[in-house]
Amino acid sequence: MPDFTPDYKYYCEIFKNTPKPFAFTNLDLLNENIRQILKRTGSTKKIRVASKSVRCRAVLEHVFAASNQFQGIMSFHPQEAVWLSQQGFDDILMGYPVWHETDLKAVAEEVKQGKTLILMIDSPAHVQRINAIGQALQVALPVCIDIDMSSKFPGIYFGVFRSSVHNATEALEVYAAIETAEFVTLDGIMGYEAQIAGLGDKVPGQVVKNAMIKLLKKRSIKEIARRRASVVQALEAKGAKLRVVNGGGTGSLESTIQEEVVTEVTVGSGFYTPGLFDNYSQFSHLPAAAYAIEVVRQPVPGMYTCLGGGYVASGAIAKDKQPVPYLPQGFRLTDNEGTGEVQTPITYQGTETLTYGSPIFLRHSKAGELCERFNDMHLVSEGKIIRKEKTFRGEGKCFL
Repeated sequence: MPDFTPDYKYYCEIFKNTPKPFAFTNLDLLNENIRQILKRTGSTKKIRVASKSVRCRAVLEHVFAASNQFQGIMSFHPQEAVWLSQQGFDDILMGYPVWHETDLKAVAEEVKQGKTLILMIDSPAHVQRINAIGQALQVALPVCIDIDMSSKFPGIYFGVFRSSVHNATEALEVYAAIETAEFVTLDGIMGYEAQIAGLGDKVPGQVVKNAMIKLLKKRSIKEIARRRASVVQALEAKGAKLRVVNGGGTGSLESTIQEEVVTEVTVGSGFYTPGLFDNYSQFSHLPAAAYAIEVVRQPVPGMYTCLGGGYVASGAIAKDKQPVPYLPQGFRLTDNEGTGEVQTPITYQGTETLTYGSPIFLRHSKAGELCERFNDMHLVSEGKIIRKEKTFRGEGKCFL
């Protein structure tokens, strides 16, 4: 672990001359998160990096430089995959299906140049569409079948609505379409157990709900392991050669690596560790990324109003999608306003002296979307700004 936990004065000193608002990554904390992720994963599985959760090329490069166990990217958009390929990255698995002809052709052109870009599919219609593009450009395109990893218990759908392939029989139907497609090859399968990886089970004030989620997770882990193994066995029995069997996420490493058929796990949010990832019982990473807004008003004693701050995460609309108060310790958002587009009021009666221009630090609820709000990411280490790097947005790239 780092020698100390950065506090409010530490960051105030580092950023005393930095215009607000700004985003930053603490490389010392990021490096510790990387070490912990490697420790949690063990040495037998590759780790694919989810670019959606990072969205900064320099940070991606930093992660890959840390260990050769980090291999390949999971991309969230075909244009992003092509752009990353052209920046020198390779082995890029698209996390979601692609349909638009222009995007498919751009991916095919990269594959034609010898790069490894794998398209995600979950239906024969995807296969037919990809095959038509491959035939037009005379290039065989690798694909990955997305297997739904949600669990269905009596009266409970535990997971997310993702793929139309739920079992080995349905996977074989898609594989049959691949076998008849001259310009499509099966490279692997993916199954993202969102109900394990993306659902906290240590949320403050929710004792009963936490206990129920832990129980459902325990049952689901066993069920999806059997299902994933049955899909792999069925495909291999038909002659499929699976280079990739991808699973998991930051929140499910401990269970996913136990599956013998899995060759790699995906990690993204664990590098920055946003607010929602404070609520897991299995692990505890460090808050490596945050942003700062500036006090510009004091409407009444004990309350301060900051400029901007309304960087709300995606997903079902709920209070937990708001940014999480970080530093100084003890400040609170107001229930009526929360974080706003142009102003964010906070209440604070702590020991720090706040005045006009004081920074207020918050952490985004989820990982990747923070970089959608900022052109630059300040990289800090050992008490100083090392350099300033462009986010995807700063490089003029806004994919979704």
